Amino acid sequence: MSFLEMIQSRPMPLAVLMGITFVEAEKTKVVATMLVRDDLCTVGGSIHGGAVMAFADSVGAAATVINLPSDAKGTTTIESKTNFVGGAKAGTTVRATATPVHVGRRTQVWQTRLETGEGRLVAVVTQTQLVL
Repeated sequence: MSFLEMIQSRPMPLAVLMGITFVEAEKTKVVATMLVRDDLCTVGGSIHGGAVMAFADSVGAAATVINLPSDAKGTTTIESKTNFVGGAKAGTTVRATATPVHVGRRTQVWQTRLETGEGRLVAVVTQTQLVL
């Protein structure tokens, strides 16, 4: 089973609800896309900060899962920092790419860049995952 198939075989309920689609998965990179729907936006029709954070958290968690030691029970986010850079309007697709900063025995740190289809940066999220 490929890493992408592994992620797809264990869908996260919130990721499914948000419409997140995992499109690429390697040990050193996980990529997903999400259509910015009206229900994921602020009143002004731009992606909500909470949706940005949840999207990045889901991608970073998936990246952690495919890098877990064989004896691990799972993972949980213990810290997350988001730098909001730009917006994404309803109807656009955003792409999240998570790459490792640190993959250790007890913790993993992932940086996720969210960009529009045109390559405009929406946010950079750095999260720490605890290996359970």
